[in-house]
Amino acid sequence: MHNFKELIIWQKAIDFAVQTYKVSGSFPQEEKYGLTNQLRRSAVSIASNIAEGSGRNGNKEFAQFLGIATGSGYEAETQIIIANKLGFISNENSEEILNNITEIHRMMYVFSNKIKGIV
Repeated sequence: MHNFKELIIWQKAIDFAVQTYKVSGSFPQEEKYGLTNQLRRSAVSIASNIAEGSGRNGNKEFAQFLGIATGSGYEAETQIIIANKLGFISNENSEEILNNITEIHRMMYVFSNKIKGIV
């Protein structure tokens, strides 16, 4: 069992979720139950799955939850790209957010391999 609060990937995922909430707060009102909600849910899911996996019985289960978190990250990444193309997020903000999620993806990949004993 890992203490998720001490994991840098969890901390970065929390920061990503907060950043996503702030940016999506300026989306058009008609997107409140559409893209805004979907983006926020996928961003929150990253940190949530890291936390849930850390409390599981072993590293195999933890790695499975890291895989789910990675999927949520790709979902959020897609939604950021869509929001940018719709003009809801500036190119500058979009680039920063996408760089952050890319870093989280890399960290989860390395950490997942480490706990599986691959690295």
